[in-house]
Amino acid sequence: MSKHNFDMTTYRFGAKKQRIETEEEDKKTSSPSPAKGPSLSIIRREMCLFCFDVLHKQLFNQDPPPHPSTFPNYSYPLFVTWTYGKDHRLRGCIGTFKAMNLHSGLRKYAITSAMCDSRFSPISQHEFPHLSCSVSILIDFEDGRHYKDWEIGVHGIRIEFTNERGMQRSATYLPEVAAEQGWNHEETIDSLLRKGGYKSEITEAVRASVQLTRYRSEKLQLHAGEYLTERVNGYRV
Repeated sequence: MSKHNFDMTTYRFGAKKQRIETEEEDKKTSSPSPAKGPSLSIIRREMCLFCFDVLHKQLFNQDPPPHPSTFPNYSYPLFVTWTYGKDHRLRGCIGTFKAMNLHSGLRKYAITSAMCDSRFSPISQHEFPHLSCSVSILIDFEDGRHYKDWEIGVHGIRIEFTNERGMQRSATYLPEVAAEQGWNHEETIDSLLRKGGYKSEITEAVRASVQLTRYRSEKLQLHAGEYLTERVNGYRV
């Protein structure tokens, strides 16, 4: 779930070069982010459908879908996650902490997370019917007072730290990770330090030295079967 930055506007898989919309085009349809409210939800099922549509057309060498009209083009940090099968085996998870217009951000990271996560091989055509897609919209960023200043199952966290060579490093887990793994605060921080490349002994002093940012996310997951049913019923972005 590390952050990758890709500024390319084209990706080549197979014979056909596929075009990804530029930031300039995306700004034309951007919407101001809504004011915060206790009952206001940003995430939409259509966001997952759009990610499936982007990936489907990439895998099957078709023209990419147009701007979506089914959800607003707000600007938020986001992650796109792909899993496979009934056991939801992770196949890719990449996103950004930089606020992006949702239309271009979801389009970009639907492909990047499926094809460019260095931990996995690129997703293939035959896997598509067995995929699930999760979209996470990140909100409510706050500085933590110390490494335990976050709630398991509620907050995602990003840590920044200096490794044993004096280099600045960072790592993040989305809100669901610690709870799914059954970790406490210390175990989560230790895992993040290792994920970020810290190789020396992890002491209480090392944990106390990290700079922690906590955040929440709105997350929604959809199975490929639902997308394929929508296609049969005439789905349009």
